Amino acid sequence: MAYNFFAAISRMKYIGRWALMRNSREETLSEHSLEVAMIAHALCIIGNVRYGHKMNAEKAALIGIYHDASEIITGDMPTPVKYYNSNIRSAYKDVEQIADEKLLSKLPDDLKDEFDSIFKGDEDDPEDTYMRRLVKAADKLSALIKCMEERQSGNSEFRTAENSIRKKVDGMSRDLPEVRDFMDEFLPAYGKTLDELNNN
Repeated sequence: MAYNFFAAISRMKYIGRWALMRNSREETLSEHSLEVAMIAHALCIIGNVRYGHKMNAEKAALIGIYHDASEIITGDMPTPVKYYNSNIRSAYKDVEQIADEKLLSKLPDDLKDEFDSIFKGDEDDPEDTYMRRLVKAADKLSALIKCMEERQSGNSEFRTAENSIRKKVDGMSRDLPEVRDFMDEFLPAYGKTLDELNNN
């Protein structure tokens, strides 16, 4: 029997982000997911090395890869719509869960549990819960980086989004020191030219 899971996942490259905004360069869900995976991995390594956690950084990267996979079915719901009020936010969470279940149903039965552990958290495991908070922070950091890149390219369309997301990331950094470290040590390099990146 043929299974559709990976063929469906491969369609992330066709899902555009920031649909309501004028982009100087389009960003796909695939690009975003890769960046979230790398940042989540880094945040977990920072947490393990500097703050005594024992998180599975590789699993965090996998969670980052799949964190928005439901958008293959739902599309990218613009943030102003998704978070307009608590009713819409709650309904959209339900839709995302249904979409995740639909995707997982496209796997053979003997593989479902392994992928289920990537898509869903273990609320009884504090390290897993903390790791998933870092993946959410990585998602916000990726969005902040996109806003910074748009502004630096001369596109003022993302100005208010950048301010709003930066406030959210700043708020996260109060409870997640890994986020503050990333912002202090890695975020300033975004926007440098290729020569500047290679000369340091």
